Amino acid sequence: MPKACDVKKNQVIEINNQPYIVKNIEVHSPSSRGAQTLYKMLFNQLKTRQKHEQAFKGDEFIKEVDFFKKEVQYSYNDGDFFTFMDNEDYSQYSLPKEALDDQLAYIPEGLDGIIALFVDDELLAIELPQSVIMEVIDTSPEIKGASATGRTKPATLSTGLEVQVPEYIKIGEKLKINTETGKFMCRG
Repeated sequence: MPKACDVKKNQVIEINNQPYIVKNIEVHSPSSRGAQTLYKMLFNQLKTRQKHEQAFKGDEFIKEVDFFKKEVQYSYNDGDFFTFMDNEDYSQYSLPKEALDDQLAYIPEGLDGIIALFVDDELLAIELPQSVIMEVIDTSPEIKGASATGRTKPATLSTGLEVQVPEYIKIGEKLKINTETGKFMCRG
């Protein structure tokens, strides 16, 4: 069992016999002597999708959930469900739209490199790759002579995500976007 200070983002742990995935960790170091560092964690319950927040002392033990990961590819969406295909045996798994709330904008058609999290042979969550490549579908016209260190402008990507990009970017270009921060990295 790991200590609270060893828990990382996207780790699956058990709270009250239920699987939770760590979404965010805030570290609070006390200013008084002898006080312990607190780790305030934000979780999503993997089955009900409810948010849960809890604080742990750094040396407190946390129980991990037995789960396994598999690489999958995004196949299609049929309204309320998003379907992913196993890259090895081509079996398909679906997740409801609510399970992907903050990840939807980073899932373009045919996206590879997605890691699926399974608990008891049931797909409960996905981890996106560190970055994705998406096409610009709308932005203001490029400005001739704009430098790489210049100003930015908004651009709408193929999934509907809007990001700030350098002024020299034009419609139809492929861009690399960081899935953690939602920011433009470079041309793809």
